Amino acid sequence: MSQNVIAVYPGTFDPITLGHEDVVRRATQLFGKVIVAVAAGHHKKTLFTLDERIAMVREACSNYPQVQVESF
Repeated sequence: MSQNVIAVYPGTFDPITLGHEDVVRRATQLFGKVIVAVAAGHHKKTLFTLDERIAMVREACSNYPQVQVESF
């Protein structure tokens, strides 16, 4: 689509699944930059800590240089 468009993909990613990874992969083909926003998830009990989830998402998205992983 456009290399100037930034996509934001929010979620708890507890844990990141192959379905999540597929959405990220498809988004990288459509947008110049994809921000995967990992939610702190205060409203629900998560299996993994925020830092663990961020690390898992970064590992899963390591092949996509246009993907940025942030917490919110």
